[in-house]
Amino acid sequence: MSANDASEATPLPSGTVSQVLQPIRKRLIVAGTLAALGSMLTLVPLAGIAHVAQRWLAPDAALDSAQLEATAWQVAGISLLCLLLGMALVSLGEMLAHLADNHITRHLRQAITQRLARVPLGWFTSRASGEVKQAMQDDIGTLHSLTAHFYTTLGRTLGAVTLSTLYMLAMDWRMALVSLLPFPLFLLFFVRATKASGANMQAFGAGMARINNAVVEFVNGIPVVKAFGIEGKAHGSYRDAVDAFAAAFTDFTRPLVGAIANAHAMLTPVAVLGVVLGFGTLFCSLGWITPVELLPFALVAPGLCAPLLLLSYVMHDLQNATGAAQRVHALLQTPVLETQPGAPARLAADAPIHVEHLSYSYDGLAPVLDDVSFTLEPGTVTAIVGASGAGKSTVARLLLRFFDPTAGRIRIGDADLRQLDSTRLYRHIGFVLQDVRLIQASLRDNIALGRPSASQQEIEHAARLANIHTRILALPRGYDSVVGEDAQLSGGELQRVSIARAVLLDPPVLVLDEATAAADAENEVQIQQALSRFAQGRTVLVIAHRLDTVMHADRIIVLDNGRIREQGSHRQLLARNDHYARLWALGGYPQAMQEAQEPC
Repeated sequence: MSANDASEATPLPSGTVSQVLQPIRKRLIVAGTLAALGSMLTLVPLAGIAHVAQRWLAPDAALDSAQLEATAWQVAGISLLCLLLGMALVSLGEMLAHLADNHITRHLRQAITQRLARVPLGWFTSRASGEVKQAMQDDIGTLHSLTAHFYTTLGRTLGAVTLSTLYMLAMDWRMALVSLLPFPLFLLFFVRATKASGANMQAFGAGMARINNAVVEFVNGIPVVKAFGIEGKAHGSYRDAVDAFAAAFTDFTRPLVGAIANAHAMLTPVAVLGVVLGFGTLFCSLGWITPVELLPFALVAPGLCAPLLLLSYVMHDLQNATGAAQRVHALLQTPVLETQPGAPARLAADAPIHVEHLSYSYDGLAPVLDDVSFTLEPGTVTAIVGASGAGKSTVARLLLRFFDPTAGRIRIGDADLRQLDSTRLYRHIGFVLQDVRLIQASLRDNIALGRPSASQQEIEHAARLANIHTRILALPRGYDSVVGEDAQLSGGELQRVSIARAVLLDPPVLVLDEATAAADAENEVQIQQALSRFAQGRTVLVIAHRLDTVMHADRIIVLDNGRIREQGSHRQLLARNDHYARLWALGGYPQAMQEAQEPC
């Protein structure tokens, strides 16, 4: 929310909120209209009481008890009918509003899910999970005040104020004006409080997001915290987030407290009745009205307090709902990877992959890659090595289209990567990354994630190739065991499940990014064996820190500061005695280097 937005009298920025609520706008208008009509009808009994009382108390009326009793019963019947009908209309409006709220909740969560399915996978690495969770869960829940209550409460208030004002003006315009005097003063105080607190709304929302992120980070980091005994430091981040939110909350509520208290004091039925009786006594003494004519104002004017107070409470919650709508709208506007037209009908399994003049920089910073070009020939193994920060993993993520390059392009045969949707791309290029991601579902579902129609036999075959079948069978429910519940697997075992998932897709191209980095010695052997079997006959790109794991690759590309420093086979690169040779020596293999440099 900008400063200009915060300074507006209304807490509803029309553009953002109207776009978020567009699918249910008509339903909310209908719900508000029904609530307004219902609120009007519920005020009819007050006018009925005033009418009967005036007939009874009129000093010059020729009282006919039978006729008066008949009139009283007639008015009572009409009043009761209007009351019941009004309550039914208000209830119907509330029901429609809540149904609309359920609809928009479902719609927004599905829309966000579909949107996030199309955003670059690299987008998630730059976002804290708490931020996404807040928008998808907390913020959509906060919209309940806006969708389920605001429009019906506004309708009830407008209906009651409109009908009451017209009725009192019809009775006596002078008494009507003085009876309504407390209400403009209430609105004045309330608007001032809304403006003052609205200026701190952005900090309030940011504080909530920071707490969400701090909680997620703290929970995820508990094993590290306990292992290294840094509880105080870990708690400090969360405490800082809480303290910052407390300060933002104080700034947000401080302007509200005094102003809202004064506004509510003016809007109590006793205060309004006191104004009506005070001016009524004055007008009676001046001979402008009679005491009997004062009765409608004493009955109707205090009845306006309840709907206006209810509206003020909803308006207070509405600021949170408006901030939530802005964050949901921002998530729905997340840039997606657009698929360009012109993709070929099919991709040849033996098509080479051409990386042409590839450059990339994160958020406009210094380039991570600068004019990188190479070709992955079908059926060959290519390794990319280099020091940390050289750009190795960025190459792999660009090949997997986690994001699009700043300059240059990647082609599979004649197809630009930007012409392929994610489904076609990931059926052609499989990947096993260092950071394993499994969903909370059965191991069977995790392995078959890319091919839900796979048979049990195909799933077990993939698990055998990944060296994880025996371990799965040892679990209490075998392939039905759920990850995180009765399937407690080590990092290396989870990695082998992800390999089985890639095996089941049977892609012609395989990208391996530090696939064994998190595995212990036993698991590393199992993973290496599984990857060796899986890689046979495929085009393979390996990202590695340990040079001994890729020394048998067909070609090794050495990256240095985002550029290709040298490339060739392991023996050729050692013979040059350049950057790769120095990396090899730093890895502790000088004897092997000497042997490689000796003439054959």
